[in-house]
Amino acid sequence: MTTNAGKAQTSVVLVHGGFVDGSGWEDVYKSLRKDGYQVSIVQNSTISLEDDVAATRRVLDVQEGPVVLVGHSYGGVVITEAGNHPKVAVLVYIAAFAPDAGESVASLIKDPPPGAAVPPIVPAGEGYLGLDKAKFRDSFAADVSADKAAFMADSQVPWGLAALNGSVTKPAWKSKPSWYLVATEDRMIPPPAQQLMSRRAGAKVVEVPGSHAIYVSKARVVADLIETAARSVNGSAN
Repeated sequence: MTTNAGKAQTSVVLVHGGFVDGSGWEDVYKSLRKDGYQVSIVQNSTISLEDDVAATRRVLDVQEGPVVLVGHSYGGVVITEAGNHPKVAVLVYIAAFAPDAGESVASLIKDPPPGAAVPPIVPAGEGYLGLDKAKFRDSFAADVSADKAAFMADSQVPWGLAALNGSVTKPAWKSKPSWYLVATEDRMIPPPAQQLMSRRAGAKVVEVPGSHAIYVSKARVVADLIETAARSVNGSAN
């Protein structure tokens, strides 16, 4: 059970991925707030990795005490770089990329495993990418209600090629503990790739049936993992 001291001492910062914005964290946010955590949500532009890391660091700068830094999908790249901030105590990856030095989303997806689902990426203006709206739910949010998935598809945020190609310089997971939630029914980042990255990072791993949008469809499960990571910061959980 989470202690009041642990909750008061540790805050949570949530970082979204590509094609979406921070509003997808709403139910995770509500669960964490209900349990007493201070929570901030980064609104990345997803235009370039450099800009998104800077936006995340600005949020980290104003936090009190140690921070659990959480990233979904491309947000994992952002937290891998921004997680070197001195206030970050632990990283949590939710169906996310966890690059090593010199790696980017582009380099990590260039050789998909045989038989892996291919995300329906389409042009979204010069220098930007989107997802085919007709295929969005199947690929990104298969376990989300049809209405919510349609809203997510229609409210997409174009993802900049500079963000896709932005490479990590110093992976925070090499010096800080990490947790990783593998979404076993993900059709955006193949589960075997998630398992490989989580092992390489030395993360504590949980595997949960769910789509790439598991932070929306199973928000309570995601919040529980974040809280477990938060308790570990203060030595009240392993």
